[in-house]
Amino acid sequence: MPAPLGRITRLSKEFVELHEQVQTSVNLLDSLESFLSTFQKDLTAVSGQISELQDRSKDIDNRLKSRRKIEKPLSNLIADILIPPALTTLILDSPVDETWIMAIEDLERHLEVIKARSRVKAARDLGEVVEGLRIVAATKLRVFFLALFQPIRNSVTTNMQVLQTSVLIKYRPLFAFLQRQAAPVAHELQRSYVGAARVYYETGFRRYARSLGYIKARTTEKFETIVNEGEKSNDIPVDLDRLSNSQLDGPSITLAYMADDKAHAKHPEALFRSLLLVFMDNATAEYTFEKLFFTVEHTLPSLDTQNSLLSPLSLLSPTDRQSNAGSDYGGRSRSGTVRDEQANLDAIWKQVFDPVLEYVQTFVKTVIEPPPPVVPLLTMIRLTEHIVTEIENRSCPPGVTFMFGLRLQMWPVFQKLMNENLEALKKLAEGSGGGYFSRAAVLTEASVRTICTSYIKLFATFVILTEKEDETMIFSNLLRMRQEVEKLIQRYTAQTSDAVARATAQSTFYEILLRGLNKGIQSVAHPKSQQELAYWSKLEEEARRKIISVQQARTRR
Repeated sequence: MPAPLGRITRLSKEFVELHEQVQTSVNLLDSLESFLSTFQKDLTAVSGQISELQDRSKDIDNRLKSRRKIEKPLSNLIADILIPPALTTLILDSPVDETWIMAIEDLERHLEVIKARSRVKAARDLGEVVEGLRIVAATKLRVFFLALFQPIRNSVTTNMQVLQTSVLIKYRPLFAFLQRQAAPVAHELQRSYVGAARVYYETGFRRYARSLGYIKARTTEKFETIVNEGEKSNDIPVDLDRLSNSQLDGPSITLAYMADDKAHAKHPEALFRSLLLVFMDNATAEYTFEKLFFTVEHTLPSLDTQNSLLSPLSLLSPTDRQSNAGSDYGGRSRSGTVRDEQANLDAIWKQVFDPVLEYVQTFVKTVIEPPPPVVPLLTMIRLTEHIVTEIENRSCPPGVTFMFGLRLQMWPVFQKLMNENLEALKKLAEGSGGGYFSRAAVLTEASVRTICTSYIKLFATFVILTEKEDETMIFSNLLRMRQEVEKLIQRYTAQTSDAVARATAQSTFYEILLRGLNKGIQSVAHPKSQQELAYWSKLEEEARRKIISVQQARTRR
């Protein structure tokens, strides 16, 4: 029994140790279970925090993207409304010069952006500052332009075209700024320029027209009918130099100082040409300048609407671009039509040139009243037509209208003179007289020859001065005159009872006409010259055939 008992005792100790180990294991498992449970709770909490961090990260990323999206528009807004200190210093402290041209465009851009972004507090805060700069700029520009206009008012020797093209046009952007941002100042400057230019041109043309009048008084040339004139100028050839006054590219113009030479004389058409060419050059140059300088430019300095906060997609206070009409800064919206602007431009030109038009009109009246000879008158009419075309090419509508008026005044005078020529020929053929201011003319062979020669000269000059073949006013009068000349020849030769002598005399006169027409080298190629030659050739052949037939009849007897 002792042996089993001892074994049992030993085994019981082992069981006790085993039990303790098991208990210890159980305690460890309970501890592990508690740790795992705590870990699970902590892991769940960490998982929640990670999810929260992920959400916050996404939110921060979205906010970053939004900030980046508005970063460029916001930068543009700041750049647009922020007035650089250099610009402020230039406007406030510097005199107006070429550097103002770009500076004014920059200032105007800031003005428009600040007006358009009036809902933005920063823009409202800068409104008074930029308004003050606008007022200072307008004040300085007013003084600057008035000083530029002063030489025009002070001296007629000022080179107007150089001042306009080299100075005023260069500063056109500054005046455009005033038109858009300070309209009352622009209107005042426009009135000042118009007044100065009006005095300048009025003085210049008054002196020039007076000098031409002195020269014109030294040459007295009155109209006489073909019957009376032919007796005095039968041997004088066609004066091509005088006819060249009908062209723009003709003789040199008469200058005002030439009137000081008492011996200097010019024909009326040369003086007429000088005055009209000077008028044309000055009138068209002035109109072109006024069109470039005074036409209102409604286009403002360009802005990048895609990047600027003026875009409706902007995230900061999106507002529509405000109208410039009625703005605090004097901006103007486009109003009226192109026709209204044209009418306004024409009105400015007329205000400047009204005195000039009167001087030109007065001088033209002295040229055509009393009327000059018909050829110089037609020369002046042709010159007027060429000038009308040239002024049209230079785009000066009021100048064209004025020249048309002069042309309409001269054509009735021309027709009146032609009618007097025809009436004088009729009276001579009828034996009742040679003209209104001369004694009754006797129809002789010499007088008929003289009238034939005068008719040749008149026809040749008319053809030289007429480019169009179908000009009714010219060739209908020549046709009527040809009929009267033919009647005159028939009436004179009818005084001879002998048929052969009568036909011989007719043939002689027709040969005089044919030889004279053939000598006009400048006009023979004209279709009307060919028709004229054919007409007189036919009459001359008929006269020769009549001579031959009468002689043959006498021979048979």
